[in-house]
Amino acid sequence: MAITEYEDRIKNIVDDSDHASFIYDFLSVYDKISKATITKLRKGSNNLSKVPGEVYLKNKLYFKETLGDVLQAYSELEDKVAELKSKPRYVIVTDYTQLLAKDEQTGDSLDIKFKELPRYFDFFLAWNGIEKADFEKENPADLKAAERFAKIYDELLKSNKDADRHGLNLFLIRLLFCLFSEDTGIFEQDLFTNYLKEFTALDGSDMNKRFKELFAFLDQQDRDEDKPAYLVKFPYVNGSLFTEPHLNLNFNAKIRTLIIDAGELIGWQSVNPDILGSMLQAVASEDQRSHLGMHYTSVPNIMKVIKPLFLDDLRQAFEDAKGNQKKLNDLYDRIGKIKFMDPACGSGNFLIITYKELRQLEIDILKELNRLGIATFYVPSVTLDQFYGIEIEDFACDVTRLSFWIAEHQMNVQLHKEVYDAVRPTLPLHKAGAIVCGNALRIDWNEVLPHEKDDEVYLFGNPPYLGSKKQNKQQKIEIDDLFTKIKGHKILDYISGWFLKASKFIAMSPNSQAGFVSTNSITQGEQVGRLWPEILKNNVDICFAYRSFKWNNNAANNAGVTVVIIGLKNITLSKSKKLFRNNTYIEANNISPYLTNASDLIVKSISHPLFFGQKMHFGNMPNDGGGLILDSSDFIKFKDQGLSKYLKKYIGSKELINSTYRYCIWLPFKEKNEAVKKALMNPLIKQRVEISKRHRLKSKDKGAQKFAKFPWKFRDTTTFKQHAIVIPAVSSENRYYVPMGYLDSNYVISNAAMAIYDAPLWLLGLLESRMHMTWLRAVGGRLKTDYRYSAGLVYNTFPVPELSTRRKNEIEDLVLNILDIRDEEGGTLAELYGSPLAEKNPKPMNPRLLEAHQALDEVVDRAYKPSGFNDDNERLSLLLKMYSEKVKEQKK
Repeated sequence: MAITEYEDRIKNIVDDSDHASFIYDFLSVYDKISKATITKLRKGSNNLSKVPGEVYLKNKLYFKETLGDVLQAYSELEDKVAELKSKPRYVIVTDYTQLLAKDEQTGDSLDIKFKELPRYFDFFLAWNGIEKADFEKENPADLKAAERFAKIYDELLKSNKDADRHGLNLFLIRLLFCLFSEDTGIFEQDLFTNYLKEFTALDGSDMNKRFKELFAFLDQQDRDEDKPAYLVKFPYVNGSLFTEPHLNLNFNAKIRTLIIDAGELIGWQSVNPDILGSMLQAVASEDQRSHLGMHYTSVPNIMKVIKPLFLDDLRQAFEDAKGNQKKLNDLYDRIGKIKFMDPACGSGNFLIITYKELRQLEIDILKELNRLGIATFYVPSVTLDQFYGIEIEDFACDVTRLSFWIAEHQMNVQLHKEVYDAVRPTLPLHKAGAIVCGNALRIDWNEVLPHEKDDEVYLFGNPPYLGSKKQNKQQKIEIDDLFTKIKGHKILDYISGWFLKASKFIAMSPNSQAGFVSTNSITQGEQVGRLWPEILKNNVDICFAYRSFKWNNNAANNAGVTVVIIGLKNITLSKSKKLFRNNTYIEANNISPYLTNASDLIVKSISHPLFFGQKMHFGNMPNDGGGLILDSSDFIKFKDQGLSKYLKKYIGSKELINSTYRYCIWLPFKEKNEAVKKALMNPLIKQRVEISKRHRLKSKDKGAQKFAKFPWKFRDTTTFKQHAIVIPAVSSENRYYVPMGYLDSNYVISNAAMAIYDAPLWLLGLLESRMHMTWLRAVGGRLKTDYRYSAGLVYNTFPVPELSTRRKNEIEDLVLNILDIRDEEGGTLAELYGSPLAEKNPKPMNPRLLEAHQALDEVVDRAYKPSGFNDDNERLSLLLKMYSEKVKEQKK
């Protein structure tokens, strides 16, 4: 049940003048208490108390209504409950004006006006199996606000179908500000809600006039004496919030009630402006309405960006300044001059959290100065005009400005609470940063954020990811324009544009830094070679990074995406480089584009293996229109006519993974060969060869047309004498290992797979190891999310140490064991290797096979490093170092 449903149902119960059935109706709101139980309770059959006015439901409730002193009645009931062996979860006493309650399990208590009960529905959620502490992780004030505003917005849309959406959204923003203001001390308590209750008709017919009148008045600094008395208590607001004329809207009784309920039932002082902004965006975005709050970012994740980017340094400077008046004053001045920008700010989450953290640091500096006995006259340091943002949706821009004002007021209250003599009035509102509505990849960031060359500037945020396949036409054009001279740039994620623009910004402003959240794809595979040379040539380097982790939000049923966080700085700026994993980090000499402690050298595709002699090829391409490939029914026909000698088993990636094969006509000879002449005399073979010939003649490819002279022959005819290693060209990312095959010469390998012909068995051991999988994940390409294996980029570059004969024999024995287990366990390779890494419906890898692979991993690891590795990051660091040394050696 939604929060608003709880509140609305309880409100109806509380508003009923007849309280005879109150407690039964109240229990019925919590649907885990059955109707049958409540019916029996009404009849008295399961009421364990026989005292009139008392209801005792075992384990659930002890309720008492009283006409006398509520506190006295509560005290007496508590004494009675203390003597019970089986305690009720809740004790409730009320005279229907005041209500006292206690959670006997947690010790939490309520002392509220009876009419306020709807606000505190969550106190009793244990009846539904939800503990209050768990519920509060979601911050119910934010959820309540978003749910209620969703209802208001929907009803407004119904009554104003042709209304300008901008005007409608602006009304929502203004409404939210007024409700927040009357609950947090900006306005008098309940001033706005009482204005609506007292001066608007019950049917809502005059609400538009009242809103128009009020909003205009809030924007007037010079007040006329003839203004109505019911407006004079409203203060001048400024900040341009009410400057634009109010859009005339249609209201009705239901909308009026919903707005008044939003004022009476939501504790606005508990609202988080950093979270509420995203939730309000969801209210106005139909595609995000499925779960309000689904897309907002949690504060801990935002801190992962801003702490290593600037906040840790500022906090350390504060620690270093303690006890030193000059250092404290210098830091106080410094934090008031720093500029911050989120060039994809959405509803401002990153900016709001940053503002609050800076304001808290300002407060802490003042407290330290006071502790030193230094008399200070409060002069604001951190102001809203230090904050900038770019956002493509105008409603999100308005929400960001509103969230800034809310955050500013909250921090003003906090300032006065912690530094009593310091007062910073919220009204009139100040300019809420420079939040520009526009396309961040088209706008000049220097114009949005004007600054001097040496100003301290930080760029940060969570720009849109969007892989190349998911970009719309306009987004593809934007990437084209930014990377126009870069070959192969069409594979880049949309977020690449933000990294490139940030690097150019930093190149021109050496005291600026940037930190963005990104999908990990820009640090893997082919994208690395396309993107990072362009970034690094702007005299920037990576100053901190979080390796891949799940970026979850605070919403229920949230869906995480695998991301990295990358910080950029000018190479001239001295700063330690931190490489994070979970909540720990290492000091790195350099952070590579692969996010390892290694050089910036980028792995590039090459034509021959760097470390060994065995070459990898594509399998054989038939280019036959299906004429030379046979299914099982075709094979039976050929076999019955004694034509098996002209056939071979035919296998590609799909067949290998599914442990099956097809057949092909295999006549890799020239026309005068007797075998060919004899085979072509058979009608079955002749018919299939004709299909191949027609296909090649129709082809626009001149090379294919030439092969029409030899239609019985594959375009490629590579064979092998003994064994070949077969590697799927595409393999699922959900497996620990890519299942590879080791086939005898009875097979023809198709061009849908990669092959190493007459390869030694120990080489298969290397390729099936975790070392090789680490390399593939880091440098290999992707087809959607699956691994796309390539000879040039993965196999030919894979670093291999010198291996002794003994080591090779040891590896071969372990590989033979893996192949034996595959045969003994039966099933397909897809079944044996499972999908243990899948987020949905993971399937485990065969335990015997997994154990055999892990034994192989240990031996291969020791071949690279005798002491082994702690994790894949260590493996990758060593591999990149070996690759770098080999490339330098070859250049010499």
